[in-house]
Amino acid sequence: MDKRVTRIGLLTGGGDAPGLNAVIRAVVLSAERLGWECYGIRDGFNGLLSPDLCMGQPVQRLTADDVHGIAHLGGTILGSTNRGNPLRFPVRGADGSMSERDRSGEVVDLCRQQRFEALVIVGGDGSMGIANQLYQKGLRVVGVPKTIDNDLDRTFSTFGFDTAVGFATECIDRLHSTAQSHHRVMVVEVMGRYAGWIALHAGMAGGAHAILIPEIPFDIDRVADAILVRDGAGRRHAIVVVAEGAQQLGGERALLAPAAGGHAERLGGIGARVAALLEERTGKECRSLVLGHLLRGGSPSAFDRVCASRFGAAAVRALADGHGGVMVALGYPGINLVALADVVGRSKRVPVDGDTVATARELGISFGDTGQSGPPD
Repeated sequence: MDKRVTRIGLLTGGGDAPGLNAVIRAVVLSAERLGWECYGIRDGFNGLLSPDLCMGQPVQRLTADDVHGIAHLGGTILGSTNRGNPLRFPVRGADGSMSERDRSGEVVDLCRQQRFEALVIVGGDGSMGIANQLYQKGLRVVGVPKTIDNDLDRTFSTFGFDTAVGFATECIDRLHSTAQSHHRVMVVEVMGRYAGWIALHAGMAGGAHAILIPEIPFDIDRVADAILVRDGAGRRHAIVVVAEGAQQLGGERALLAPAAGGHAERLGGIGARVAALLEERTGKECRSLVLGHLLRGGSPSAFDRVCASRFGAAAVRALADGHGGVMVALGYPGINLVALADVVGRSKRVPVDGDTVATARELGISFGDTGQSGPPD
């Protein structure tokens, strides 16, 4: 594989996250300093495989002027999609039926037609899996980890997570006054399909009294007991934070829609379910709200802007040093390079025996299980 680089492609795939524009800016500016040309691919891989679906130029040269003043903006100037996986690309047959086809080989050929010596792919676990497959087919790739769920392995944090936790915490802060005024139980549902990092951190920061996460199946009666203990102590309100992927002992996850067409199942509704069950068991008025995609939007926090910028610059640095088939990762004290093959298929879940969960229990927060917790706050 030729190690020389003069022209690279850049795309953002999967769900959007605060900090994507900071990555784009860092990649473009770092590449320009080396005399390289950087081209943005619009809407994930659609800019290559389905250019007719893209708004604007599918593949566009990016310069310092194009990325001026974008680091503080949410979203991505390149657009994104979680429905354009080239390994399982949707294809409509002549009879209108839908099927899937592996078009990864076409991606490699199209990148070569564009004279890209390398591709920088910014995304979550799915995007890193695609990146690894493209690398196996001979395309030089560097991955940049992005997900608000913070569930990518081998990196201390992903950008977007800090912003999501900060917004969720602000929302929980605002709920305390209305919960206390009306002696209510407020149930807040946040994102977190398989990992409860957002729920755990926002719940702790926001002073929640119960936190329900996918890693710890919960017994609703134990959650109700914790609320009734608070009532007995004269604290007649409670905040419950629940990750969308949390589930009851012996139960199933709440779904908005089943998986279809190769896409992930759509989770949702666990907050309303928990609120209804708690109202039935405690006799207290319980309300639920879903933060959902609000967690993905808005301006990135200072931490996420810096983290994303470090990732983008490190991706270019890795290419300049001759690397490929790697993902940049946040370590301590610097950025690490880890093989894409060591990331794919692995998920970083909340360690249930870790010090953060232990701290939450010692603060009196219930996880709805048999674990011991301290007195109510």
